[in-house]
Amino acid sequence: MEEGLISKHGGYRKLKSFQVAQLIYDITVRFCDKYIDKHSRTHDQMVQAARSGVQNIAEGSMASATSKKMEMKLTGIAKASLEELRLDYEDFIRQKGLTLWDRNDQRRQKLIDLRPKTADDVAKWVKEIVNEIRCGQCRQDGQVQKNKNERSESTQSTQSIQRLYAETSANAVLTLIAVASSLLDRQMKAQAKAFEQQGGFTERLYQHRIKQRRRNYESN
Repeated sequence: MEEGLISKHGGYRKLKSFQVAQLIYDITVRFCDKYIDKHSRTHDQMVQAARSGVQNIAEGSMASATSKKMEMKLTGIAKASLEELRLDYEDFIRQKGLTLWDRNDQRRQKLIDLRPKTADDVAKWVKEIVNEIRCGQCRQDGQVQKNKNERSESTQSTQSIQRLYAETSANAVLTLIAVASSLLDRQMKAQAKAFEQQGGFTERLYQHRIKQRRRNYESN
């Protein structure tokens, strides 16, 4: 078969969209184990939605060998899965009475600029952000009143910190989902352009047969 009949395919591990989606999956598994009831349907749905994002990017890359149309379809499914996951995180924030960061929040840009590679990188960033928030709150509140019950103060402090970690972690994933979604949009546009220029496998196979018949005819 001539070069070009089977399109270049695979190599999905080098795709930025795959790398970010895989990071989202890893973080979501940790997040759900910590904050979502393991026996709940929501836990399974969030983990599966994150996994679907990763798997469909990979499958789409492999399917591109013979079907650009299927590649675009699977990439679209990956984006839809991540959108479903986005809604789950937003529901978590709303139902827990936490704060959803604005799109222009500087903390979002800090995470994007960091370009984390692993879930541990994100966990470290979350800890730093929480510490910054706590320091800011301490400066605003001043010294804690001495007549407060020490045990009650400790309990409130622990609960407050846990909420900060949950809020920051959820917003971190939402930031990464926005990045992945943008990357997938560009990817689908590139796939559509490639399909327009190169055609589908059936079309390429037909052109290959025509060329082969001409060669056979000319050789005879």
